[in-house]
Amino acid sequence: MSAMTIDGDPAARRDRTSTLSPPYQESRSRFGAALTALGGGILRYGTAVILLYFGAFKFTATEAQAIQPLISNSPLMSWLYMVTGLQGASNVIGAAEIVVAALLLLRPISPRATAIGGIGGIVTFLATLSFLVTTPGMWEFAPDFPLPLPSAFGGFILKDVFLLGAAVWSAGEALEANARR
Repeated sequence: MSAMTIDGDPAARRDRTSTLSPPYQESRSRFGAALTALGGGILRYGTAVILLYFGAFKFTATEAQAIQPLISNSPLMSWLYMVTGLQGASNVIGAAEIVVAALLLLRPISPRATAIGGIGGIVTFLATLSFLVTTPGMWEFAPDFPLPLPSAFGGFILKDVFLLGAAVWSAGEALEANARR
């Protein structure tokens, strides 16, 4: 058997790992836990910073105009213009994003608030991802490639797939932490 076959075999890896000294196993486990915690923090707090940044930007006329094609073509959100007008709709969306960010930032104090923020993030990012389907011009075609490609604006919206994952993780982690309390 080649070394490649042994390394690909989970049982062989387990056998090799079980012969490691306990301090080595423990330090490797601690390092893995530290990386997991660091990655989770980056996901949660990075998502909160993005929501704060773009949420605050929604209070400007520039952003209200920029999101107008997205909102006006969305069956989920176009009604906002009838109720609040162009800037009002942008302000409502920005305020919601800032509230979600604030709830995510409360994790050290309140896992319950962060779970609510994570669920709010899930709703937020599902709504923005829906723009990929409802807004004209989000996809383009290249003459020598059979699948549609995101336009520049569509590519910007695609980042929300990762932010959705961060919101799902954050909500789940916070719910688990709240249940342990």
